Amino acid sequence: MLRLRPYKACDAQIITKWLKTEYAFRQWSADRYDKYPITADDMNLYYDKDKDNDKIWAMTAFDDTKIIGHFTMRFPSDEHLEEIRLGFVIVDDSERGKGYGKEMLSLAIQFAFDFVKVRKISLGVFENNKTAINCYESCGFHRVQLEDVESYHCMGEVWDCMEMELVK
Repeated sequence: MLRLRPYKACDAQIITKWLKTEYAFRQWSADRYDKYPITADDMNLYYDKDKDNDKIWAMTAFDDTKIIGHFTMRFPSDEHLEEIRLGFVIVDDSERGKGYGKEMLSLAIQFAFDFVKVRKISLGVFENNKTAINCYESCGFHRVQLEDVESYHCMGEVWDCMEMELVK
């Protein structure tokens, strides 16, 4: 059984170890970090820039023995607080395929709808990340067709981002 708690700086020591390849790292972070691999200090420095922003926060999922997953939540607009955007979603690579991603996302969905009181949860996922897309769809997210597709230059390729959402 997973639980959620606010992210702590010490979590970065564990989370950064899950990113064993640059490919997986870029699927997780796109171009948000300049280099691979990142250290716990890199991750914490990245998050520290938003430490006084009450419109974004990071969460950690854990069970009785260890940290299992991580994600961020943010309001994409300062004017409208009806939408939460998920980002940096990751599950311990040694624990994948056990349902933890779906369980963690279910907790995130419950938190967003029941406590933050949003009406929509959105996220972006690379089209080449089929496992993540399947997980999001199993939690009720559906693809949204945008007028302009967001693309990133990653590892010498252009990766298209798929928009997904879940509306209450």
